[in-house]
This record gives sequence, structure tokens and C-alpha cells, in this order.
Amino acid sequence: MGSHLFAELARRTLDDARHEVEVYGQEIPEYRFVEHDGRRRAEALDYAVWLRRRTLDLAPEGTPLAQEDLDHIASMGASRARTGMSAASRRRVLGLHTNLMLREIQEASGPENTDELMRVMVWFTTQGTRGIDAYTRGHAAEQKRRLPFVARVRALTTALLADDSLAPGLARAVGMSPAASYEVVVVRVAGRPAPTAGGREAIVEALLTHHRMPIAWPRAEELVALVPAGQDRAPDTPRPAHDRSAHDRSAHDRAARDRALAFVRDAGEAVARPCAVGTSTGPVSALADAYARARRISLAAPLQPVPRRPHTLADVFVELAVAEDRDIDGWLSGVARTLARGPELLATLETYYAHDMHRRNTAAALNIHPRTLDYRLQRVRGLTDVDPGSARGVRILSTVVARAASGAWTA
Repeated sequence: MGSHLFAELARRTLDDARHEVEVYGQEIPEYRFVEHDGRRRAEALDYAVWLRRRTLDLAPEGTPLAQEDLDHIASMGASRARTGMSAASRRRVLGLHTNLMLREIQEASGPENTDELMRVMVWFTTQGTRGIDAYTRGHAAEQKRRLPFVARVRALTTALLADDSLAPGLARAVGMSPAASYEVVVVRVAGRPAPTAGGREAIVEALLTHHRMPIAWPRAEELVALVPAGQDRAPDTPRPAHDRSAHDRSAHDRAARDRALAFVRDAGEAVARPCAVGTSTGPVSALADAYARARRISLAAPLQPVPRRPHTLADVFVELAVAEDRDIDGWLSGVARTLARGPELLATLETYYAHDMHRRNTAAALNIHPRTLDYRLQRVRGLTDVDPGSARGVRILSTVVARAASGAWTA
């Protein structure tokens, strides 16, 4: 090879490969088969050795991986899928492999190997990406043959919410077009006990028959859907010329909102429990942030027997700020307890503010006489010393109503 760096890497190949397999067994529970299955351990070790030798064969001259090499890498991904390795463990394997290989190269190099080091790093960066894609392709294809559709969609949803670069491949594996951005819809499900795992799986399966989008139930009290937003294609997919106008973008946005609303209504009907819905939009590279925001919004949004719409940050920003201040939240919960002494005062205030403080419309919605409404509002003033129709009353009492409706004080 004519290089100290490549000679040192060749000398260390077997030891480095053994170390990699040991690290997998220590760090990844689904890889612990290497401790008990001699055949699979030997297969894993042979593959680790082969990959390092191919790197040493190709990197010095910058020769790319051949299709035969990529097919072999894909076959190893398929083999791991057959052992039951999940998409999450696959991501961990690929991340560990990359880190270990980079460390090996750095440790083997010396100050006199600058040129060789740069050459192998450039090769590893470009060909490593191709290898990861091949491994993922093989793993996803095998999973498609072995895993139920719901499980594969769950893996895709999890990858998208984790900002995993492998998500586009998983999307294609379930027949969904990767999008540039998504509206993350979080449906918080109230009530105890929570739906069983089997019940949650059945609900997701039913929803997927009508809503072809990433859907998962990651927590017992939380259903999540990702609605393609803005544009329904990945960033590297050409956009037709007729689809670039502001009118077209607005149409895409309306379509995304309509799809989100349809999903929310169907999810509420399927769950058959009070739900609160939060939503936030983000690009595929920042969906983890959008997901965290949508979850917080769902915790502040009102619980409704039948969800009418997703709530955004603009709908609940006051409640979110209040929830983070214990003193203010405690004071407002005390106001709510005071109002609980009266006849349906919280429900009356909720309807009053929902109808923009219009007396006749509020009374009609409550099916009571306007004078009865006036009595209840006077009762609120008497109990709290706050006029519901004043600016101060709107600020205080509408926040009390919203926090109470979210179930924050009954959890």
C-alpha cells in the first residue's frame, strides 16, 4: 500500500473488527445475540473485517464502492432485520460504526500521514453515505416483508420525529412520498385506564386506511400524525413550474389544514374519549422541535368530547406561559375553585367568551333566558370581585376557563 496509515489500519483490522462487534453487543440490546449465537457472531465479525478490507482496497485510489459491494452491504442490513432488529437499533448500529471507523482512522494516523488521512476521510465521507443507504435499503426491504404495515409506518413516524436522515428511505418503503415539511398533530387522549396496546394498534390501523400519512401512538395518552404541509415533495424533488406561485402555496396550506382537520375528527371518533389537539409545523430537519411544541400545545388545549380543530401556539400562548409559573397557576386554580361554588359558572363563562360576550347568543347556546345569564355573570362578580365583561375580567377569567378546560387542575 506504500503508506504507514494504510499499513497500520491493515495490521489492526481484525482487532478493530472484534472491538466493533463487542461494542454493538454492549450498547444495543437487540444485538446481544452475538453473546450467545456463535454463527451470527461469526457473521458479524466477518462482515466487520470485510468492510475494513474493502475500505483499504478502495480508499487509496479513491475508487467508489461497486454495486456488488453495495448489494453485500444491503444483504447484511436484511440479515439484521431477520434477527428482529428494529429501525431504532439499526440507526444506533450505523451511528456506532461511523464513529468507530473514524476513531480507528484517527488513531492509526501520524503527523506524516496528512495526505493519506485526508484521502481516506474524503473517501469514507462519500462512500460511507452510500453504504448507509444500502444497509438501510436492505433492512427496510426485509422489514417490509416481515413487519405489519402499522409497525413500518410507526418506524417511519419515529424516524421523522427524531430528525433521522434515514426517514425518506422508510417513507418510500411504505409507499409514502417524502415531504419537505410536516404539520405535527398531537392528539392528547384523556381518561383512565388508557387504551390497551392492542386497542391503540387497531385504531392506528383503521386511521391509516383513510389517512395515508405517518401515524403513531408513541405514548399511552398520545396519538401523533404528520400531515405533509406546504408542499408534498422532498426538497430534492423538482417542483413543476405551474406549482410555484403564491396561489399554489396557499392551496397546499389549505389542503394540509383540511387533511389535519379530517384526521383530528376521525381520530376523536375512533378514540371515543375527550381529546385535546395541538399542532405545529416544521421542516423535516427540525420536526423534533415541532413535535415538542405540539405536545406542549396539546397539554394546554381544551379537552373536547369531539375535537373540532387542532390548536396552535397562537391559541394557547397565554395558557402555556401561565402553566410555567406555579404562583400564577395556583392563584388561577383558586379562582376556579371559587367559581365551582356557583351554578355552572365555569361552563357559562366558557360559552360567554366563545360567543364574544354576546348575551343573546350565549343564552341561546346555553338554552337559558338572558336574565338567567345575567344572574350567573353577577354571581361571578360577587364571588371573584371581577367583572367578566371588563378587560381585566377577560384577561383573568378567560385564562381560568381555558386552564380548567384543558384538565390541568384535575390531573
